[in-house]
Amino acid sequence: MNNIFHKLHVEGKHLNKLGAADVLQITEHSLQSHEFYSEEELIQTFIQKLLMMNYRARYIKTKESNEQDQTQQTDNDLSEEESDIFDDVFGNLSPSDKASSQSDPVHPMDVQMAVFHCADGFLKQLMVTKLSQCQYALPLLVPDPLTQQIEFPLWTFRQISKSWKMRNTDNEIISQNQMVYKAETPMVCFFRFGSVSSSKSQLMNSLINEKHNTFFHRNCPGSSRTRELMDGVVEIAWYCPSGSYDDKFTDCVAFCNLHGDAGKHEKQLQILTEMSSVNVVLLSKLDRNDKHAAKIQNLYKDRKPLISLLDDNDSSVIKTKKGKFKIGLKCPSHSDVSEELRKAINDCLKESSSTFRLEDVSQHSDIRVDEKDDDDCRRGREAAQEMMSLLKKKELRNIKESFLPHQGKLWHQWCQKNKELHRPQGEKIEMEISRKKTQMKKIRKQQHEFDISNFMMLMMCSFDKLEKMFFLKWLRFLLDEHTSADISALHHKYHEKWSTLLQLKEKHDKSEQLETEQTELETISEELQAATFGLEHIMREIGKIYESCSSVKKNKKDLKDFSSLPSLAAEMMISGFPLELMDGDAAHVPVIWISAVLDQLVQKLGDQKVFVLSVLGIQSSGKSTMLNAMFGLQFAVSAGRCTRGAFMQLVRVSDQMKTQMNFDYILVVDTEGLRALELAGRSTRHHDNEFATFVIGLGNLTLINIFGENTAEMQDILQIVVQAFMRMKKVRLNPSCVFVHQNVSDVAAREKTMEARRQLLEKLDEMTKLAAKEEGCDAECFSDVIKFDVQNDVKYFAHLWEGNPPMAPPNPNYCENIQELKKYIMSHASKSHRMLLKDFKIHIKDLWEGLLNEQFVFSFRNSLEISVYRKLETEYSKWSWSLQNAMLKIENKLHNKIQNEAIHEVEETYLQRELKNTSKEVEKSMSEFFEKDTYADIRFSGKHPLKPKSKSLRKKL
Repeated sequence: MNNIFHKLHVEGKHLNKLGAADVLQITEHSLQSHEFYSEEELIQTFIQKLLMMNYRARYIKTKESNEQDQTQQTDNDLSEEESDIFDDVFGNLSPSDKASSQSDPVHPMDVQMAVFHCADGFLKQLMVTKLSQCQYALPLLVPDPLTQQIEFPLWTFRQISKSWKMRNTDNEIISQNQMVYKAETPMVCFFRFGSVSSSKSQLMNSLINEKHNTFFHRNCPGSSRTRELMDGVVEIAWYCPSGSYDDKFTDCVAFCNLHGDAGKHEKQLQILTEMSSVNVVLLSKLDRNDKHAAKIQNLYKDRKPLISLLDDNDSSVIKTKKGKFKIGLKCPSHSDVSEELRKAINDCLKESSSTFRLEDVSQHSDIRVDEKDDDDCRRGREAAQEMMSLLKKKELRNIKESFLPHQGKLWHQWCQKNKELHRPQGEKIEMEISRKKTQMKKIRKQQHEFDISNFMMLMMCSFDKLEKMFFLKWLRFLLDEHTSADISALHHKYHEKWSTLLQLKEKHDKSEQLETEQTELETISEELQAATFGLEHIMREIGKIYESCSSVKKNKKDLKDFSSLPSLAAEMMISGFPLELMDGDAAHVPVIWISAVLDQLVQKLGDQKVFVLSVLGIQSSGKSTMLNAMFGLQFAVSAGRCTRGAFMQLVRVSDQMKTQMNFDYILVVDTEGLRALELAGRSTRHHDNEFATFVIGLGNLTLINIFGENTAEMQDILQIVVQAFMRMKKVRLNPSCVFVHQNVSDVAAREKTMEARRQLLEKLDEMTKLAAKEEGCDAECFSDVIKFDVQNDVKYFAHLWEGNPPMAPPNPNYCENIQELKKYIMSHASKSHRMLLKDFKIHIKDLWEGLLNEQFVFSFRNSLEISVYRKLETEYSKWSWSLQNAMLKIENKLHNKIQNEAIHEVEETYLQRELKNTSKEVEKSMSEFFEKDTYADIRFSGKHPLKPKSKSLRKKL
C-alpha cells in the first residue's frame, strides 16, 4: 500500500489534507492535454478530468506502460530472425516478460481511491458528486488504508440527487427527484466468495447500463493485475428508470458491489446482507468443508431472496425454492446470462418489500461515520438545524415575508423609485427628482425599522463562531431538503395549468375560462417565486440590512456593527461560494452592498487583478453546466432551481500561472436565462435587453451560449446591446464575446456553417452601422463595439449526454470541447486588459448608472425597430401638426364669430365637418407612408410609447 502512495507521489502524511481550493485553481497542468502521463501526474490528471465530468478520468494512459510496450516491441523486432513459435507462443515467460509483470502500471481505481484518501471532507464531497455526474459507482464503505477501520462517508453523498420516471397503476408517468441519502429504494447486493473467472462488476454493468462501465472491471481500458486500495471497498450505484416500456427495472434500484473476497470482509458482508432486498453471490465449485461454506449456507437459509451465480456451470436459471435461484455463468452468450439475471432479480424484488435508505447505514456499530467523527462538521450541522427549526412552524410561501422582510415589497418599491429617479418624466423634472429622493429615503427608514429576525440573528452569530464552510454547506443542504417537495409540487401544478392554457389558446378560446386559467397560472408563478428559498436569499437579506443601516447611518437594534456584514460575504467568496451580483427578483444591482463587499475583498486579498468572464444565453441552454465543467464549480443547474439574476465567483490562478497570465483571479459571472417564461408579470423584452447589456458590459469576455445552430434569438438582443453601449458614452467599456453553439453533433459543423457565420456577421455589421448613424458614432462594424473574430470566436460543442438520461453519462467529446474552450479563454485573457478589484467596483457602479439612465432602447426588439420608430416619430409630428394647425384656424375663425355675436353655440358636427378635409389628407398621408415604406410590417411589433400616441392621434382625427 505504501508503494502505491509512493508511486503516485502522495505519501501517507498527506492523507485527508488535499483541499478543494488546491485543485480548483487554474494551473498549467489543468490546461494541458496529452495522450500519456507520468505516474506522478496521475493524481492531478484524474482530478482535472473528473472536475470536467469526463468519465475518461479512469482511462489515463501512463508513459511508463507505453515505454514498456515500446521496449518489448523493440526487443521482439531485434530477435525477429531467431524467432520460433514454440518458444515465443508456447514457451515460458522470457526474463523481460517477468520484469514487465513485476512493474504493472498503477491501477485506475487505485488512483481514484488514493485521491479519496488524500482529500479533505470538502474535496471528497466534490469528487463523489462529480463521480455521480459521470454515472460512476460511489464509495459506500471504505477501509482505512492504514488502520483498516471501515468508514461510511455519508457527508460525500449530501449534495447528490437522482431523477427518474416510473408508471403508476393507471399507466401514467410519475416523475421523481430525490436526494440519494434519503431515497428509499430496493437494494441488490453482489458478492463473490473465493476466486471466480467471471467479472462481477462487468455483470453488474450489463444490468445497469451495458454501454457504460458504472463499476470498473478487469476488462476496462487501463486495468492492471495488481489492485491495492479496492479490496474491501463497497461501491453503490443506482439504476434510474426513464418511464419507457424497455426499462430494465420499473423503479429506482440501488446496486452494491463488495470488492474482493466477501469471506475476508465480514463486517461489510454483515452490513450489506442486513440492509439488502436481494443478495447475488458469485461462486466457484465448492464443497461443505470449504472455509466459506457456513457463510454461504447462512445466506441461503436467510428469508431474503438469494441468486447464486455458478462460475463453472452452464445451466439456465433454476428456481431451487421460493426466493432462491441459481444461474450458470458458463453460458456462451453474456447477454443471455444478463437477461436471465435481470428477470430473476425482478422476480425477487416483487417478493421482497424491504427498502434501503443510505442514511441508515450510519446506525451500524463498529464503523466510522465521517459526519459524526468530525467535530466541525457536527457543530456546523447543529447550528444549521437550530436555524431550520424556526422554519418548521411556517408555511413555505410565507417564510421569506416573515424571516427576510428587508427584501420584500419595500425593497421592490425602492428599486422602482430608483429607476424612475434616473428616468424622470413630465415638465417639472427637478421637483419630480426631489420627490423621488424623499420617497426613497422614507422607504430606507421603513426598512431600517424592521427587526432582524431570530433566523437572521442566528445566521450571523453562527457564522462568526463556527467553521464557516461546514455551517454554510449544511444550511444549503437543509434548506434544499426543506423546500424541494413543495417546489416540485408547485412545478407540477404549474406544468398542468400551462398545458390547459395552451389547449385553450390552440382552440382560440376567448371565454372567461381563459382569463381565469391565466390568472391562476400567474398566482402559481408568484407562489413558486415565494417558495424558492436558498442561501442566496439569506445573503441578499444581509445585504439589504447593510444598505438600510448605511443609508440612515446607524446600527439596528441587536446588531453590534453593521459595517462587519460585508466582511462575512467577502469570506464566503474567498471560500468558494458565489455571491449575488444582481437581484434576480427585483432586477436590480445593490451597488452599495456590492461595493462594500469588494472593498472587503481588497482588504483581505489585496487589490488583486481580475479577468471577468461572464456567460449569456437563452434559458436552459446549458450555461451553468458549462461553467461548472470548465472550472469545477457548483452553480445551480437543476430545472427546479434555475439561476435568477447574476452571481459572481472567484477562481484562483496558481502562483506559477500568475506570472504568465498577469492576473490573480478569474471572476466568473453566471447569469439567468433570457427569454424565460414571464414570471409574476415581468416584461421580458425590456428585462432581457437591459440584462444582456449589463452582462456583456461587465465582462472582459462574454460566452454567448446558443443551443443548436440558430443565432436568431441572440442576434436581436446583441443589436440592442450595441446601441445601448453607443448611448452610454460615459462608461468605459471594453467587451469581447465568443459564441458557443451547444448540442451540435456534426463533427464538420465548423466547415458546414461558414455561410451562416458570414451572414451573422454581415447582419451584425449592418445593424451596427445603422445604430452608429442613429447615435452619431463612427463605428463601422460589430467588432468596433464588441470585439469579435468570426473565424476564431465561434465554437461548436457536442451533445452534453452520451445517450439518453437519466442513465446517460456526460459525453467525453463535450468535456474535450470544454477543455479546448478553457485553453482559448486563458489565451485570450493573457492578452486582454485586466482590472484591479477597486476598478471593477467602479466599473459595476458606472455601468449600472448608465443602464438606469437609459430608458429608450431596451423596449425595442432590435436596432432596425429603433430606426423605424424614430422615422415614424418624425412623420407623426408632421401629421399631428397638420391637425393642430387646422384646429387653430377653426378656433380663430370661431373666436371672431363669437366676439361679433354671429353665433352663440358650436356643435360637434360643425367641428367634424370643418376638420374633415384635413383629416382625410392626414389619413391619406399615413396610408401612403405605411404602404410604400420598406419596413412597414415591423412598425407596431412591440409595446412602444408610440401606441398611446397613435390612439391619441386617432381620437383627434
